[in-house]
Amino acid sequence: MTEEKFNPFKMKKAELLEMFKGRCKHGHTYAEHPACFMKEQKKDIRIGYLDIETSNLKANYGIMLTYAIKERGTNKIYHSTITKKEIDDGTLDKRLVRECIRDMKEFDVVMGYYSTKFDIPFIRTRAMYWDIDFPMYGELQHKDVWYMVRAKMCLHSNRLEAACKHLGIAGKTHIESIHWIRALSGDKKSIDYILDHNKKDVIILEKLHDRIKEFVKGNTRSI
Repeated sequence: MTEEKFNPFKMKKAELLEMFKGRCKHGHTYAEHPACFMKEQKKDIRIGYLDIETSNLKANYGIMLTYAIKERGTNKIYHSTITKKEIDDGTLDKRLVRECIRDMKEFDVVMGYYSTKFDIPFIRTRAMYWDIDFPMYGELQHKDVWYMVRAKMCLHSNRLEAACKHLGIAGKTHIESIHWIRALSGDKKSIDYILDHNKKDVIILEKLHDRIKEFVKGNTRSI
């Protein structure tokens, strides 16, 4: 089975029957233990590392400015940004949210950092606001590296920067406040600056995941 076919919504009838009727070594159906399905049936899965940048931490007050999703094991990064025209005409992040969800669906598992509490709920909330379809339960799997760091490391802070600095993973950047202000007015230079930061975060996220993955279970949860 190819990577793309792992998505249950793209499976053939025989593959779906195997997933819902077949049982793993723990005695559960593969639908109950999707990680076993992937492992025991030797399914290759596509993993994408997701990060978004927004104008506010709450989705009813802020909008998405940029997103980046890095394909595991390659240099490919799916990305997009808001534009000045969209800010001026009031469509804001509507297209951006739609494209982000479209690119998320290219993967079987989406991984983030504190994404359980922020990135995923933010995208879902903006999608609901714009009446854009968001992956329903079971359609897309998710894993949060923040929980791995919190459970398996002992740091003064569980922030991405602290974990990467301790492990010698370079590349973390910071966004100056002036760029947030200018980005909200549609300044392309500032928006591109934020996107660059966005891309660097997903690159170091993959590196961090590679360092810690052997200490955690491979289980994932629905997005």
